[in-house]
This record gives sequence, structure tokens and C-alpha cells, in this order.
Amino acid sequence: MISFIAGIFLLIVGYIVYGRIVERVFGVDANRQTPCYAKRDDVDFTPIATWRVYLIEFLNIAGTGPIFGAILGILYGPSAYLWIVFGCIFAGAVHDYLVGMISVRKGGASVPDIVGGEMGRTMYRIMFLFSICLLLLVATVFTETSADLMQTLTCDFAWSSKVLWVGVIMFYFLLATIFPISQIIGRLYPLFGACLLIMAVGVLYGIFFEPGRIPEITDGIYSHHPKGLPVFPMLCVTIACGAISGFHATQAPMMSRCITNERHGRKVFYGAMITEGIVAMIWAAAAIKFAGSYENLAAMGTPATVVHTICSSWLGIAGSVLAILGVVVAPVTSGDTAFRSSRLMIAEHYKLGQKSFYKRFYICIPMFALSALLMCVDFSVLWRYFAWCNQTVACIMLWVGHIWLKKNGRNYWIALIPAIFMTVLSISYIILAPEGFDLWNRLSAVRN
Repeated sequence: MISFIAGIFLLIVGYIVYGRIVERVFGVDANRQTPCYAKRDDVDFTPIATWRVYLIEFLNIAGTGPIFGAILGILYGPSAYLWIVFGCIFAGAVHDYLVGMISVRKGGASVPDIVGGEMGRTMYRIMFLFSICLLLLVATVFTETSADLMQTLTCDFAWSSKVLWVGVIMFYFLLATIFPISQIIGRLYPLFGACLLIMAVGVLYGIFFEPGRIPEITDGIYSHHPKGLPVFPMLCVTIACGAISGFHATQAPMMSRCITNERHGRKVFYGAMITEGIVAMIWAAAAIKFAGSYENLAAMGTPATVVHTICSSWLGIAGSVLAILGVVVAPVTSGDTAFRSSRLMIAEHYKLGQKSFYKRFYICIPMFALSALLMCVDFSVLWRYFAWCNQTVACIMLWVGHIWLKKNGRNYWIALIPAIFMTVLSISYIILAPEGFDLWNRLSAVRN
């Protein structure tokens, strides 16, 4: 319990202390006009209250990432606490803040435009294709996840099928992607974000008052994984959204177009990432305490099953309702903002104005068709490539942050150090992981 409490404390202190340092290094200007006023179109560029922007940003970047990733990550042992805390403070929150604020300074620029502005036209083209691929993978993965869960929850009804739920979710995605951000996302997402936070608070109560033990750092930071997988780099890819995630870079520009003052950047971008880290800490601790051992947790089934079991056991009927919101609504909301980000990137790339409803609709049709085709690919393959693309994008954006800070005479070390770490992480993962060169299993076979 001491390690868990210390981790939560450090995350809060990290926001207050290191977040302010990062803000000063960047150099916010409260008098500078933000894109929501300079380019206002009431579709994508529109002023939204700071508390709403914060909750939307939190839900956009969170989804089920800090929940599912933390449940899978704690299987590696107490080292998961260290990665969540220090990864979040010094890498993830810095990454999110720099991307969001650079986008603000560049008039709400999307990821490819930010990269192109700092690294040249060739990198712009590479990042454009890479970002679209990542976003389509995110949207497809979360569509399948949500459809599977809804089919499971409604399996007693004869009309229920995965195809039906895919259709329903895709139809919602189309509406959320096309309509102005203030009409659907701006109204519903703060509510959904609040539900995720309330669920986390309820689970936090169970951590303190339900029987069981939470592993401590003193138990050893070596891998406790039942399959013997190494902590580095596997843990750092498994827990992505709770520590650092490239997907966040694609979401930050959407909120950079709605933020009303640069002073709010630390609350929205750095603060949402710290909040996600706290949620990840809560679910990592809850999962292992409820299961009692790493072997028991691995045997409980999918992370969605673990979430539902914990919430229904610790929180009763209310917990079951919140669990459904958490494991169904969260991936849906991440999926639709992934499609929306794709639409914006494509529109900017081809210089297609988005004031017209029909232009937004025409861009969406091929995106949804490609996503439907990707659903024919094995889900486990999709997930593994999504995970690697996710961290590779984070790596690239940290290098972009380093270049921007250096060009502007700022302390670039706050981005350079995590950029080097993430570069080593991405390369190591491809070398060691089963979906890469599988060196870890090859070496294990030689040793045996």
C-alpha cells in the first residue's frame, strides 16, 4: 500500500512542480490569441470552457487504455508503478503538453503539419501516412472491442450479433465525426469523462477497505509475469496510455483548437495525462489486490472481464453500470475521435474546407471503408501493430518537441531525454517481441 500511495502522491506533485517547470520552459503567453478565436468556424475551431476541454481531452486520450493496459501491466510486478509514475511525469505529460501547445502556436496544426514544420516535407509525408494508419488501427481496434462487449452483454437476445453492433457503432462514429465538435463531443464527453473518474474513485475506496494485499516495490522490480516476459520493453509497451502514448499526439490538436488561453494548457494537456496516470495506478493496484496473485489475475480472463468483476464485487449494481460505461463507452469515444482526427488531417493535407457538411461526409466514406476492411484481419495482429505504432509516434513527437524547443532557445533536455528513451524502447520492442524478430523467445530456446 505504501508504494501505491507514494505513487499517487508523486503524480500530483509532478503536476504541480514539474508541470510548472515544463510550462515555463515552453513560455506561455496569456495575451496571444488562440486558434479557437483566430480561426473560429464553430465546427472544429470553437471556444469551449476549460473544464469541458479538460474532460474531453481526458476521455479522448484515456478510453480503456489506462484501465486495460494497467491490468495487463501489473502482471510484470511492482515495476509497473515506477513506469506509470515516472513515465507519466517525465515523458507522457511532457509529450502531450508539447504537442498540444506547439499546435496552439501553429494555429491548431495537426501532427503531420507539426512534424513537417520542424523536420521537413519528407517527414511530413511519412508522418501523414503513419498517423492515418495509427488512427485507423485505433478506430478499428476499439470498434471491434466495443462490438464484442456489446454482443456479450446482449447475448440473451436473438437479434444481437457482432455485425449489428459494428453497424450501430460505425453509424455513431459517422455522426460524431461529421457534426461540429460542440454538438456531440462537447456535450456528451464531459459526462462520460466524469463517469470514468467516478468509477476510479469507487475502485479506490475498494483498494483501501477491501481485504487483500498490494505488492510493494520492496518485493523486487524484476519481472513477475507468469509467462516470464521481460519488464523492458514489454511493460513499457503494455502500459502505454497510462504512461506515454503516441495516440495522444493525434488528439491534442483537436483541443488546441478549442482552448481559450495558453495559460490553460498545463491543466488541459499536462493535467489530463497526470489524471490518466492516477487512473492507471488505481486499476493496477485494484486488479492485483482483487486477484491475490499474478497467476490468479492472468487466469481471470480479459481485462474487460476483470473490470466488470471488480466493479460488481466492490461497488454492487452501481459498479456494474459504471463498468459497462467504462468498457463500452470509453473505447467508443476513443474510436470516434480517432476518425475525427483522420478527417481533419486529410482535409488539411488536400486543403479541403470543412465548413461544408458534404465535404466532411465525402472524406469520411473512404475512411470507414478502410476500417471495415481492417476488421477482416486477425484482432491480435491488429492490436500488436497498433501498440508498436503507438509508441513509435510518441518517440517521433518527442524528437519534434526537442527540435522546436532548441530552435526557440528553450531547455530542450526536457524532451530530448525521454525521446532517447522512447527510441531505444521502440527499437528494442521490434527486436524482442514475437510480432517482431522474436529474439527473446529465440534466446530462451537457446538457454533451455
